[in-house]
Amino acid sequence: MRTLSALGAAGAAVLLTATAGAAAMGTAAPSPPPAPKPQITDAAVDRAVARLDRTVEDMMRRTGVPGVSVAVVHDDKVVHIKGYGLRRTGESATVGPDTVFQIASLSKPVSSTVVAGTLTGPREWDDRTVLPGFSLKDPWVTDHVTTADLFSHRSGLPDHAGDLLEDLGYDQAYILDHLRLEPLGAFRASYAYTNFGFTAAAEAVARAKGSSWQKLSADTLFKPAGMTRTSTEFSAFVNSPDHAATHVKNADGTWSPRFVRDPDAQSPAGGVSSTATDMARWLRLQLAGGTLDGKRIIPADTLARTHVPAIVSQPANAVGTTSFYGLGWNVGYDSAGRLRLSHSGAFELGANTNVTMLPLERLGIVVLTNGAPVGLPDAVALDFFDYAEHGKVSTDWLALAASAYAAALEPPDGSTTDYAHPPTTAQPARDSAAYTGTYDNPYYGKATVTADDNGALTLALGPEPLRFPLTHYDGDTFSFMTAGENAVGRTGVIFADGTLRIEYLDADHLGTFTQR
Repeated sequence: MRTLSALGAAGAAVLLTATAGAAAMGTAAPSPPPAPKPQITDAAVDRAVARLDRTVEDMMRRTGVPGVSVAVVHDDKVVHIKGYGLRRTGESATVGPDTVFQIASLSKPVSSTVVAGTLTGPREWDDRTVLPGFSLKDPWVTDHVTTADLFSHRSGLPDHAGDLLEDLGYDQAYILDHLRLEPLGAFRASYAYTNFGFTAAAEAVARAKGSSWQKLSADTLFKPAGMTRTSTEFSAFVNSPDHAATHVKNADGTWSPRFVRDPDAQSPAGGVSSTATDMARWLRLQLAGGTLDGKRIIPADTLARTHVPAIVSQPANAVGTTSFYGLGWNVGYDSAGRLRLSHSGAFELGANTNVTMLPLERLGIVVLTNGAPVGLPDAVALDFFDYAEHGKVSTDWLALAASAYAAALEPPDGSTTDYAHPPTTAQPARDSAAYTGTYDNPYYGKATVTADDNGALTLALGPEPLRFPLTHYDGDTFSFMTAGENAVGRTGVIFADGTLRIEYLDADHLGTFTQR
C-alpha cells in the first residue's frame, strides 16, 4: 500500500467533504447565497450524542476493530468522551479517554496548529522554506517553495514521495535530502499528498526557531493547552503504560497486533500520539479560534489561515462538491455554505483516526482507533454529523467509508503480472553468478544480490539492510514479497544488461539499479 497516513491517498483524502455533500443531495443552493447561519440546535447535538454508544459499538461489531476512543466538543464543552473495547487483543486492559493512540495523519492539523503558534502573522506562511540540505529537482521551485506550499501538498512533489525510502529503513535526513531526485509536477497547480514535503517544512520552522520539532510542539501547543499525554516521538507512545497497540486484520477475520509502526522519520506529518482527552482540548482550541480556558494560545489570524483552501484536492463531483486542502486540513463547504474541516489518519500496519469540525456550529468530533483502516472512524463522524444535522441517518456510512478505503488502498497502477504464478512456458534462469553482486541507485542506495549454496538468491535493500528471498518467475525476471506500510504484495525484479529494476520502486522511474 501507499502510506495511507490520511484518507488523502489517490484523491480519497476528501471523503468527508464529498460524502457530506452527498447527504444534502436535492437541496438547491440559493443564488446568491446568504451568509451561513448556525443550524444545529443544542437538542439536536444531545440527540446525536445519545446514540453515539450504539453507533460505535455496532460499527466495532461489524468490523471487529478492537479499540476505539471518541470525544465530542460543542460550544467549548466536552459533551461526550469515552473509550470502547480493548487496548490489545488477548489481554483484558480496556480503552479509556486517556489511552494513547497513534493518530497517524491526524498529526497534520495538529502540526499546522503548532506552526500557526510560531508565526507573527498569516503572511509568514508564505515565507520560503529553508532547511539545510533540502532542495527539489527544479532550482527555481527550491528558491520559491514556501511553508504553505508544502503544508498544502502543492509543491509538485509526486504522491507520497519518500514514503518507500522510509519503508526501507532510511532516516529523515536521508529521505529529505533525496527528495531532490523526485520528478516534479506543476508547482502550485497540482495536488499530491506528500508526508515528507510536509515534514521538510515543519522541520524548517523548528530549525528557524532553534528548536527540535518535539520541543517546539510541546512548548507551543502541548504544554500551554494541557495536552499532557501528547507527543511527536514514537518512544513516548510505545513506552506509555496505557497505550493502544496497533492491529491488523487476519485472513480469518480476527485482529492481532502483528506490527509496530515507528513514524519518527515523518513525525510532523504522521508521528503524533495522543488521547481523546487531549484531542478534545485541541478541538476546543480550534473551535474557539486559538483560545482555551480563557487564554490565548495560538494567534487567531495565523490559525485561521490553516482553514482556508490552498489547492483543489478533488474537482467538483457529481453533486457539485469541490474539495480543497488547506494547511494541514481537508477543507470543504456544504450546501448551506458552512465551512467543514476534516482529516483522517491511517497506518495500514494498524491505526485509523478522524477529526471533523463545523466551526460555525462550534461542533467537532474526534475518533481514534487501534485497527488498520476499514473506515470506522470516518463512518462514526459522518453518522454523527448526519444525525445532528438531519435528525436521521441518510445512508450506511460504514459501507461507504469502507469502500472508499478499499479503493484508496489498492496498489497503484503498474504491473498486471501475477508473479505468484509463473507462465507454463517460463524460460529457465541463468546460473546464480549472473545475478549476484552489488548494484547502485542514486535514490534508493545500494542493492545487493547474494546466492546460498543451493543457488537461491536474496536481495538486500536499505541501510540495515532488509532481506528479501527472490523467487524465479521467467528468464531473468524474479519476484519477492514487499513489506512495510507501503507493501503491494509480490513485485518483480528484472535483470538486464548489468542492471536490475525493482518494479514497485519504479513508479517515478527511480527504481533501476546499476551493477558496480
